[in-house]
Amino acid sequence: MDMRVNTATREIVVPLNKLRPSTRNVRKSGGTSIQQLARSIDRVSLLQNLIVTDPGDGGYFDVEAGQRRLKALQLLVKRKKLAQDHDVRCLLVPDASARTVSLTENIQREAMHPADEFEAFKALVDEGRPIEDIAADFGVTPLTVQRRLKLANVSPKLLADYRKERVTMEQLMALAVTDDHKAQETAFYDVPEWQRDPQQLREHLTVEDVDAARDAVARFVGIEDYQRAGGVSRRDLFADAGHGVYLSDRSLLDKLAVDRLANIATDVELEGWGWIEAVPRTMSSDIYAFQRVQPKRRKPTDKESRQIAKIEKRVERIQTILQGGECDESEVSALQEEWDRLDGEREAITQSLSVYSEKAKAHAGVVVTIDGQGKPSVHRGLVREADVKQAKAEDGNGEDKNKEKKAKTDTSVSDKLARQLSTHRTAALQAEMARQPAMALVAVVHKLALQTLYGERRAGSVLQVTCTPPERLERFAPDLPGSAAVAAVTEAKQAWQAKLPAEVDGLFAAVRELSQDDLLSLLAVCAACCVEAVTADESDDRASTLAVALGLDMGQWWTPTAAGYFEQVSKGRIIEAIKDFSPDDAHQLDVMKKGELAATAERLVAGKNWLPLMLRQAA
Repeated sequence: MDMRVNTATREIVVPLNKLRPSTRNVRKSGGTSIQQLARSIDRVSLLQNLIVTDPGDGGYFDVEAGQRRLKALQLLVKRKKLAQDHDVRCLLVPDASARTVSLTENIQREAMHPADEFEAFKALVDEGRPIEDIAADFGVTPLTVQRRLKLANVSPKLLADYRKERVTMEQLMALAVTDDHKAQETAFYDVPEWQRDPQQLREHLTVEDVDAARDAVARFVGIEDYQRAGGVSRRDLFADAGHGVYLSDRSLLDKLAVDRLANIATDVELEGWGWIEAVPRTMSSDIYAFQRVQPKRRKPTDKESRQIAKIEKRVERIQTILQGGECDESEVSALQEEWDRLDGEREAITQSLSVYSEKAKAHAGVVVTIDGQGKPSVHRGLVREADVKQAKAEDGNGEDKNKEKKAKTDTSVSDKLARQLSTHRTAALQAEMARQPAMALVAVVHKLALQTLYGERRAGSVLQVTCTPPERLERFAPDLPGSAAVAAVTEAKQAWQAKLPAEVDGLFAAVRELSQDDLLSLLAVCAACCVEAVTADESDDRASTLAVALGLDMGQWWTPTAAGYFEQVSKGRIIEAIKDFSPDDAHQLDVMKKGELAATAERLVAGKNWLPLMLRQAA
């Protein structure tokens, strides 16, 4: 018995408003890019008939295959590009063949190989067709056409291997960053297979170039100014928006940066420094190599105090909003930009409070450079190695300078973060003093001598000899509970509480019976609990003398985390820190969002024993 379906067909013309989707169409998903298809039909008309059946229902026809085309035509009607009764060429098939024909159209066609598509686009351009017209014909953007042309221009050898599935599309896109076929082939074929990751291929081909999105100097100069000066550049058409521009003339880029920095240096020169250098590219270690003359800190004016308080309040509000996690991506970006701007304003005010003596400026100098965000950065008060002895002699302040073997960068942290960091330092000082009875005795005697022999109630010591423990430190540092320092002090206190009488009445007699060593040990624990070095002033160094005497190493007591430090400073500050403890990774991180960057910094700093400047001073 012959089971073949009658497939007799004929071509007809049907008004668009008499066409409707069939329930028998085998394609139940897909149907994307309707707008793109509509644009193409509008430009070059409908090239493929719809396949329909006649259900005998008042002149309506069911579309068995071609529903994307039907939706695109209906979209053109909605946009008033076509009339509702526009004539549509259709292929009428018998009702019994409907499902078979629908299935056949969908499974028997073979998609065009992407390489054929690239070459077809190139052939159209070679015929003289404008890119914009080609894009309009196919309902795509001009960028899409440019990308196809870029891929068509890849080495024929690589395209042949792409057809054989020996090269992936992602690898082809990476290699298209250059038009040099030899360079493309060398980058791909001259390395082991495991080094052909698209990012590795792209980096291999751009190793001599400057990535304009990641390079701080490039951001400072700007792509347009670089190009106006005659700089050669190339664009990776497959990169995300805002990325993929590579600058080939590094020397020109740096010269343009130096010229701009020179204008800033001219203004700074009026301050009377001994020397000024404009250097576009510096590492944190370069600045740390200098010693520094320390400025005097003047008291802020009422106006400056109000400005700082206003900034602090807004920054805390921004932190609260970001931690709430209810903002969309654009709102987060706007808040982070505002935070960076406020941080810069606060830093500018803080810097203005530093006043250098004329003698200090005479033998110290300034480096004008570019920070990790592509903004100018001015480092004042730097002393070169040859001038160190002269600086000590003229300032009469050699002892203070020895405390600053490493340069202090022209940055400041918020009052809130300064209190938090100094709270952790206080806890660490307490822990160290509790286990060093001899030094505790020295600290107590020193404090008593200050009060009785020198009339000093506050200066020179952070010890409260009244033995009234300071207010609970947790209010300044929410992350303090559970820290190693708090645990050490708590353990020492509990050990003595177990040894001493439960009632106060018997305490004097019990203490009187203690040996000299035990008495000193008890003194150490009690004195430790009286240490209070919390401050909102990053430059407050009252704790330094005691820290040095105790041999305090904050790296043993505190570790920077995202929540405890990095999330509380600006992106620029995080990147500057990463440059210090992981310089090889710094250039790859400036495009990250704030939260991701803070988490990455926490991961990178692990095991590096890195400390922010405020805690480093006490080390």
